[in-house]
Amino acid sequence: MTPFHLAIPVKDLSEARGFYGKLLGCEEGRSAEKWIDYNFFGHQLSLHLKPEECATAKANAVDGKDVPVRHFGAILEWNTWHTLADKLTKHGMAFVIEPYIRFKGEIGEQATMFFMDPSGNALEFKSFKDMSQIFAH
Repeated sequence: MTPFHLAIPVKDLSEARGFYGKLLGCEEGRSAEKWIDYNFFGHQLSLHLKPEECATAKANAVDGKDVPVRHFGAILEWNTWHTLADKLTKHGMAFVIEPYIRFKGEIGEQATMFFMDPSGNALEFKSFKDMSQIFAH
């Protein structure tokens, strides 16, 4: 796996630390007055303090659900996904799309959930029952 780097705007670094560091459990890396780097499930996520650029993503209908068009996330191992979904549910996360299994019993069977960070950035976490089917069609 080749790690990627993603930079996103946030409204408040302290609030972002609570969300990405404490709630999601991402390890904090380098930081400065106006940015923080996180190990986002093996990838580098840079949060930049830029409240004027924070906006909630518009949605498209996919399988009868409103999927935020601008979103990012990670593909997790099956049990790790379920552990995170349970943690977020117990925390009272306001899901955009509740955790559910898509394409159950079909090619590409996957667990998915969508939620927003405190700055309005949409996140999707997925897992595939069979990781070899990530790009299957």
